[in-house]
Amino acid sequence: RMLTRTPSVVAQVFLLLSIVLLIAVAVIQINQQQILSPGLKYGIVLDAGSSRTTVYVYEWPAEKENDTGVVSQTFKCNVKGPGVSSYESNPGALAKPFDDCLNKVKERIPVHLHKSTSVYLGATAGMRLLRLQNETAANEVLASIQNYFRAQPFEFRGAQIITGPEEGVYGWITANYLMGNFLERNLWRTWVRPYRKETMGALDLGGASTQISFIPEDSQENFNSTLQVKLYGYNYDVYTHSFQCYGRDEAEKRLLALLLQNSNTSSNVDNPCYPQNYNTALTMKYFSGSLCTQSLRPANYYPNQLVNFHGTGDPGLCQEMVSLLFNFTACRDREDCPFNGIRQPKVKGNFVAFSGFYYTINALNLSGHFSLADFNSSMWFFCSQSWAQLQLMLPKFEEIYARSYCFSANFIYYLLVHGYNFDAETWPQIHFQKEVGNSNIAWSLGYMLSLTNMIPAESKLIQLPLKPSLFAGLLVFLTATALLCLLFLVYLCIVSHNRKNISRVEHVFIPE
Repeated sequence: RMLTRTPSVVAQVFLLLSIVLLIAVAVIQINQQQILSPGLKYGIVLDAGSSRTTVYVYEWPAEKENDTGVVSQTFKCNVKGPGVSSYESNPGALAKPFDDCLNKVKERIPVHLHKSTSVYLGATAGMRLLRLQNETAANEVLASIQNYFRAQPFEFRGAQIITGPEEGVYGWITANYLMGNFLERNLWRTWVRPYRKETMGALDLGGASTQISFIPEDSQENFNSTLQVKLYGYNYDVYTHSFQCYGRDEAEKRLLALLLQNSNTSSNVDNPCYPQNYNTALTMKYFSGSLCTQSLRPANYYPNQLVNFHGTGDPGLCQEMVSLLFNFTACRDREDCPFNGIRQPKVKGNFVAFSGFYYTINALNLSGHFSLADFNSSMWFFCSQSWAQLQLMLPKFEEIYARSYCFSANFIYYLLVHGYNFDAETWPQIHFQKEVGNSNIAWSLGYMLSLTNMIPAESKLIQLPLKPSLFAGLLVFLTATALLCLLFLVYLCIVSHNRKNISRVEHVFIPE
């Protein structure tokens, strides 16, 4: 009897143990699973502007907030040489300058993620002008870019010429995203939409176009330039307009063409916006070869003929000449139509002015926000300086920019005050800035943010304390042990029961 009891006790202990272990392993596996973030994703955007191309690298956590990634800029690189539209006659030469930046980008992004990193190239007003002027050349430039990127290890998503309104609205998205107007972290470190936070307007000044974008007071009023944007699960109705040929470089070419037109001679021309005693010789093609200056082209136009421009540094006359670049008559004095026959709602709230706006303001030794009177006195002082004095005044001296800051300042004044209707009261609401944190305010980040709406959020990876194969092995082993113990106990029961019956029968047949 002792012999049968011992295996039975052992079997019961084993059964109990295997059931306890089975439950314990299952509980640990379920409760201790760690939810790991799928890591970082990367995106590359090339801002192919009229004067240069800038490469931006963005990263964001692979799990996402309401369908939009929480994106930050991690690297920026300026491609050497002019903008892509300058390669119209030799598109093949376009690839070489990209190499330097792309090699740096390859080092910044982990090698195993190269294949899954998307590259987007957006070309702006320089290419919009080239397409209007010579569509074949524009297509050849884009094809050359496509060929270059197809040979790169990244996932190339195409080179496209973005429209003016797109450029405007992407700039607006960038500015508001960086200012925290779409998302903020709450006490529990989760991202939430800020309560009743106002969005900011965006003012962008490029080389060939300029953009204004903001949410008007009365969004019910129908302006044909309103775009609807959906971000982080919310809709925004943004008024945006892009003025082609009102970028800094193209506007200055129009001024030079106008000065030549008003001059008595075609070889020596006075320029009141250039600093006193500054002289330069420019080819006619440089300023009259553009689509923006077509109407001002002289009858005897010789592309390679040189024109000598002599700076007179006359702020009053400079301002007078700059005013002629704006068509204020097309609106016939209507208040909601400042210039060029374009209707615009009344400016409202705070604005951020970046790109060309920032660089010019910085040259005038101003920053952030300030009064219109301060701006005017700084501009007047700057425009009265001689070329020799300017070289001592500017912290970073580059001739091509230095000679043009006075023109740019006057142009900005006319654009903001007479063009967009900012006045002494609303002017201080404009913040002139280049970046927020480490991220540049440029349309490229807004472009990336909008495109992340199309990149599906990845599911979280679940890391278990036990490897699935080990977990499955343990389950099988413990279940089998439990079943064997159970069968053994059943067998012992049957054997014990049979023994009892046999002993009873024997007891009955014992003779007296």
